[in-house]
Amino acid sequence: MRAQGTSGGLPDREIWRRSQEIEAPVDEAEQLLDLAAFADYRLDDDETARLAARIARDADADGDVAAARLMASATMEAAAPDVIARATLLVGDDPVEAQVIAFPARQPQGPSWFGAVRWSGLAAAMVLAGWLGFNLGSGLPGVTPVGHTADEGAPNELFDPVPPLILRDFSENSQI
Repeated sequence: MRAQGTSGGLPDREIWRRSQEIEAPVDEAEQLLDLAAFADYRLDDDETARLAARIARDADADGDVAAARLMASATMEAAAPDVIARATLLVGDDPVEAQVIAFPARQPQGPSWFGAVRWSGLAAAMVLAGWLGFNLGSGLPGVTPVGHTADEGAPNELFDPVPPLILRDFSENSQI
């Protein structure tokens, strides 16, 4: 039983004809996988017939399939005897002695907000250290504050500053 209104009143043959006229985007990766499966004889009869028709129209695809089949049928040269001897020495004569080395499991990454907390903590510490340093340094004698009012003493302190700390020697032999 056919569903009502799914074809919009058009017969199935007309829907099929319209669908064949629609230009669909070509997926190159999918086409390459199809060609590889065709070259390896891994497709069913219908897919093989479809791709054979496409390959007959495309000379590049025909050359690619022929090259892939030629490479698959070619035999490789045997390795040099010294290479085989070195590989045998790596494995050893008795494969029973071989051990499986377990690598330590990766530690699961924490939530991404841990990084944000670390960086914001560092920024807050830098701001606090800067503020504290400027506040402690602004109370020293001989250091003019940044936001002071202009008075007569300020230019004199700039050229002839008062020493911040006067030390006196109160010992017996003092000459001061």
